Amino acid sequence: MNEMIFTTENSHPVLKCTNLCKSYKAGYPVLNDFNLVVPQGKIMGLLGPNGCGKSTLLKLISGILVPNSGDIEICGVQRSEETNSMVSYLPERTYFNSWMRVEELIKYFGEFYADFDENIARKMFSDLNINTNEKLKALSKGTKEKVQLILVMSRRAKLYMLDEPIGGVDPAARDYILQTIIGNYNQDSSVIITTHLITDIEPILDEFAFMGFGGNILLGGNADDIREQHGKSLDEIFREVFRCSENF
Repeated sequence: MNEMIFTTENSHPVLKCTNLCKSYKAGYPVLNDFNLVVPQGKIMGLLGPNGCGKSTLLKLISGILVPNSGDIEICGVQRSEETNSMVSYLPERTYFNSWMRVEELIKYFGEFYADFDENIARKMFSDLNINTNEKLKALSKGTKEKVQLILVMSRRAKLYMLDEPIGGVDPAARDYILQTIIGNYNQDSSVIITTHLITDIEPILDEFAFMGFGGNILLGGNADDIREQHGKSLDEIFREVFRCSENF
C-alpha cells in the first residue's frame, strides 16, 4: 500500500483518497491502492512522468471517471454531485467551444457556478491584455490556456486542480499565472498542480508527491523539509528519484 502524504497540522484535509484503484484494462492498473491526503491551505505539486496516473487521479476526484474501488472524500464528504461544487478543475486540454467569445464564457461561468467572482476574472483578463470580445478560435494556444485558467481560478472553490497549467504559456506570463494561483485561494482551500516544469512551480509548492507508474508515490511530503534534508532542489531530487526507480 502506498504511503499517505499528510502534513500534521491542526486542520481538516480538503482531499482524502483511500485505497483508490483504477484500471482501463484488466490487469493493468493506473492507480493501485493509491492513498493521498491534502491538508487545507496548501499548494501541492503532483509530479511524475507522462502516463503515471496524474490526470486520471484528477478526473476521478472531479467525477469525470469512476474508480474501480476505493474512496474519495472532499472536505469530509464522499465524492458525489454535492462535492462537484467544491472543486474547480482545469484539464490539460482546452474544452470550450472555439466559436464562443470570452465574454460568453464569463457569463456562462457566472450562471453555472455560484462561487464565480466576475470582478476577479475581469481584472486578470485586463492584466494579461486579453480582449474579452474575441472568439476563442482567434486566440493563440497559450492565450486560450490563460483564459481557461483565469476562469477556473476566479471561483471560490475548496479544491483547485490544475493539470499542466503553465505548459503552453510563454515564460513571461508564467510568473503572473503562478502569482494568480497563490493569490486566488484562501487558507480554507487547497491547490493540486500537475506539471513536468518543476523548476517553474517549485517556489510556490508547500507539499509534493512524486508519482511513479502504477500510481505509486515514490516520495512525498513537505517541500521545504525535503529540500533541507537533501540540500537540493525538488527538481534535482525528482531526477535522482526517477533515475534510481524501477518505475521510470
